[in-house]
Amino acid sequence: MIETGIPKLDEFLGGGIPKGKSLVYYIQPGVEGEIFGMQTVYNTLKKGGCCVLVVSSTIPDIVKSQFKEYGWDIQPYNSRFFCVDAYNPLIGAPSNEKYIVTKPDSIEEFNKIISDILKQLPPSTIVFGSLSTIMDLCGEKETIEAIRRWNKMAMLYDHVMVYNFTAWPYSEETLNSIREELFNAVISIGGIAERVIFGQYFGILKSDWAKEVKKSMLFRVLRPGGIKLYIPKILVTGPFDSGKSTFVHALSTRAISVDRLGTTIAMDHGHVDYKGFSADIFGTPGQERFDPIIRLLSGESMGVFLIVDSTNPADFIRAKQMLEITKSYGLPYVVVANKQDLPGALKPEEIRAQFSLPDDVPIVPAVAKDRIGVFEAFEVLIEKITGGGV
Repeated sequence: MIETGIPKLDEFLGGGIPKGKSLVYYIQPGVEGEIFGMQTVYNTLKKGGCCVLVVSSTIPDIVKSQFKEYGWDIQPYNSRFFCVDAYNPLIGAPSNEKYIVTKPDSIEEFNKIISDILKQLPPSTIVFGSLSTIMDLCGEKETIEAIRRWNKMAMLYDHVMVYNFTAWPYSEETLNSIREELFNAVISIGGIAERVIFGQYFGILKSDWAKEVKKSMLFRVLRPGGIKLYIPKILVTGPFDSGKSTFVHALSTRAISVDRLGTTIAMDHGHVDYKGFSADIFGTPGQERFDPIIRLLSGESMGVFLIVDSTNPADFIRAKQMLEITKSYGLPYVVVANKQDLPGALKPEEIRAQFSLPDDVPIVPAVAKDRIGVFEAFEVLIEKITGGGV
């Protein structure tokens, strides 16, 4: 298996891409999809594999500098990394690459170079930076026939073929071939748009070696960092003095609180980067007069942490009220049993009994001030939100 390095995607694919198989990233125009191919290149190299990147939409040196933008140093892997230059000849510029497509508007020239690579190199990952550009230069039907040939040869020589394809308004026949026929796996990469694209997602349209996963994952692109799964909003709520602000700050790579005399009077706001996930978290004040804020934020959230003070059962009634507000929106939630280090702290199962919570509701013991149990709670909630582990 060749791992793509895309968070959750390898898990969805049953461990990655088997040798001899082909995969296309089917990208909606306007979405940052080209990085999927680049991240696959870098992860292949990092894992010790040999990789070829077919560059057809800009000069190879620019592509190499883009790896640096994402914090990926490819210099140590020069002996296992090759670029196919299909751009410099197009603009009449010299090339220093080992593999050069001298006539980038000729599919026969592409066939010659790609065929030589597939025959000469040991089992490798061949990544096409922009299949759409090749199609624009060489023709739709001609390129589709070439893809069939390349994928058959890759199967014969145990290579993995990965293509970035931007779904411009090609013929419906071409788009159907890309989506349904040519590749063993199709990963759809799209945007959630209202006038402008404000969210991006990926999901498996097809995979002939793994169980199809219909669920899509939101992502964002970080520089440095690359693709991170993105949870736009997670709510942290609970009674006054249960430790919500402490929890937000313990979980966050950066966080701010608005407080007066040590009490939060507006909201805590934090950001989490953890195990390929990127999430924004918002903590609410505990007083009842702020319940409208909880209702407002719950309607926009994807999950909830309910923080309770394990030593203060008197506040559990208030905690149950706050939980009911968020549960009315059908959100996944996790109860965080905070202050487990203090005398008299109730154990999670004792708290479950007091709340009359069903067994499938996670209660995670924690000491937020010492960051104990904080990231464990995050992993549990992410698992409930995404339907899979971190």
